[in-house]
Amino acid sequence: MKVVIALGGNALLRRGERADADVQMANVRIASKSVAEIAKEHNVVLTHGNGPQVGLLALQADAYKDVTPYPFDVLGAESQGMIGYMVAQCVGNDLPDRQVVNIITQTEVDPKDPAYADPRKFVGPVYDKETAEKLAAERGWTIAADGKYFRRVVPSPQPKKIVEIETIRQLVDSGAMVIASGGGGIPVVRNEQGKLEGSEAVIDKDMSASIMADELDADALLILTDAPSIALDWGTPDQKEIKEISPEKLKEYSFAKGSMGPKVEAVCRFASTGKGFGAVGRLEDALDILNGKAGTIIRKNAEFKLY
Repeated sequence: MKVVIALGGNALLRRGERADADVQMANVRIASKSVAEIAKEHNVVLTHGNGPQVGLLALQADAYKDVTPYPFDVLGAESQGMIGYMVAQCVGNDLPDRQVVNIITQTEVDPKDPAYADPRKFVGPVYDKETAEKLAAERGWTIAADGKYFRRVVPSPQPKKIVEIETIRQLVDSGAMVIASGGGGIPVVRNEQGKLEGSEAVIDKDMSASIMADELDADALLILTDAPSIALDWGTPDQKEIKEISPEKLKEYSFAKGSMGPKVEAVCRFASTGKGFGAVGRLEDALDILNGKAGTIIRKNAEFKLY
């Protein structure tokens, strides 16, 4: 099968952990074991989150005052290279007979996307109000309250297409395991001349994974996180874990916008194409999820089943 796997940010840096390189590499080594199990038998395209890493790069850039801070498309490219290197090395060590390739990937978005008029995605470090307002005035940022602090907010437009999709397809067809579209891809728009330009935005990595799975005619889209499955009435005594469901049925329920919501939207979008199935579950259950023994399977016309 052709399988697109999206790794959550927790696979690289768990909550409360220091963002040291050796900490992240240790986590990637663990994650690569689950990915390699699938890649031994199937063609895999892997994507990943980059939120903590982009935030760290922004903080480091802000500390050097002699250079204007790099824009977020450049920081996104830096994070793709950094994380892609770690993943490629670890998975390559687990699959010595396979080529593992990281592609610096651009994702095209619509410059007229409504998200540009309503930036809400928090990025980078936190500031006190006075500092945040000063930086906003100096750099043209939009800021918003994040708890008792203030942070920069940027647009999070919907992905339209993966720019390097044909290169990714050729590599997959040649038998390589490909790492692509990290952090949702580097956001780019087309200018009036039809040329690509970077955009100060971030893209949801799960939705980009869904677009990529669709464009690659994948058989499965696996979104791996720290939750065992999609749950109804999550966190209540009535919590129910879903085993299998159709995208049409799943859309009847609501999920938290900051956590499970984007994942549900992404798998429903792909499963609705009828090209393959979507699934959500834990990283350590990856192979069992693919085989229908764990996680939540989202498939067109599936029966609604609970665990």
